[in-house]
Amino acid sequence: MREVAIIGIGMIRFGELWEKSLRDMCVEASLNCFKDAGTDRVDSITVGCMSSGLFTGQEHLSSLVPDYLGKINTPASRVESACASGGLAVRTAFLEVASGISDYALAVGVEKMTDVSVNEATYALATASDRDYEAFHGITFPGLYAMLAKAHMDRYGTTREQLAEVAVKNHANGVLNPYAQFPFPVTRETVMNSTMIADPLRLLDCSPITDGAAAVLLTTETEAKRLKKNPVVGITGIGMGTDTIALSQRKDILRLDAIDHAVRRALKMAGKKIGDIDFAEVHDCFTIAEILVVETMGIVDQGKGGPATIDGLTALTGKFPVNPSGGLKAKGHPVGASGVAQICEAVEQLRGNAGKRQIDNARSGITQNMGGSGGSCVCHVLEVK
Repeated sequence: MREVAIIGIGMIRFGELWEKSLRDMCVEASLNCFKDAGTDRVDSITVGCMSSGLFTGQEHLSSLVPDYLGKINTPASRVESACASGGLAVRTAFLEVASGISDYALAVGVEKMTDVSVNEATYALATASDRDYEAFHGITFPGLYAMLAKAHMDRYGTTREQLAEVAVKNHANGVLNPYAQFPFPVTRETVMNSTMIADPLRLLDCSPITDGAAAVLLTTETEAKRLKKNPVVGITGIGMGTDTIALSQRKDILRLDAIDHAVRRALKMAGKKIGDIDFAEVHDCFTIAEILVVETMGIVDQGKGGPATIDGLTALTGKFPVNPSGGLKAKGHPVGASGVAQICEAVEQLRGNAGKRQIDNARSGITQNMGGSGGSCVCHVLEVK
């Protein structure tokens, strides 16, 4: 298996992009990626998108994207794993290069979510839950994560203030990110007094509805070193895991087995332990999600995610920074693009190009992108080579 490096990254600013279509966003992010890489050579394209059919009425992205990107006849596919679709696209592109099938593989993540009503968006997102046994009975993702939050509070004493601090931290990071949908600070009081969505989660505990796209270009490490365009950042570990789609079928709803398996596999492949990693981009679709994920990943002990956030361990200047980009909470969550955007942030950090949100001496990072309430997860370990 060949060693794989990322030679190009490209994003557009996330937000309510009324003037941009799904194809426009894909093309713009990809062109930004080609410019960063210094080449537009592409041997294969993988598009990560959760639900373009329900959000925009457009399927067949494996034809649409190469068509409007000027890459007709390039082998292309579209992959889906709910909100982990972007991470899966990067994983697929990695396998293309590592196996020798492609020398240059493009992964694009995209979602156009704001062209439908809130009710229609809620319906589309609910398809990532168990349709028959959860969504049919009226439970939405805020409701599912609210149950996780309640259970965590009951078992470990997690507080409302600790949940709010996740949003405070990630918005503070988002202020420094030019691609963020919500680049403004919030206080604990503002979070705790925002509109109730599903007790105990309030509006500012929830990631937003977002339009956006991100792209990465992968090649071999040997080719990346030959090009000499950017510092070489390699993907040294990949991991994927799955769990039951419904919360009710899990032995312990506070143990996210898909994340556990994905992280372990990625770290094992990279020959690392979590303590060897300098920072993480994780899937904070809700504030409780970040707390659950940092515990499952082993960044902190079980039940300690809330106190660790309050104590600043996961802050930008903390011992283990989490979501320097602002995370899904502040950067935005165009569900098919989020996993690719995490990779873009990790590469910026490892190149030393993250500006005011730059982590000191960052040499390795891990990304964690999950679908639904943790029914699927994709992780990548990235390192400076």
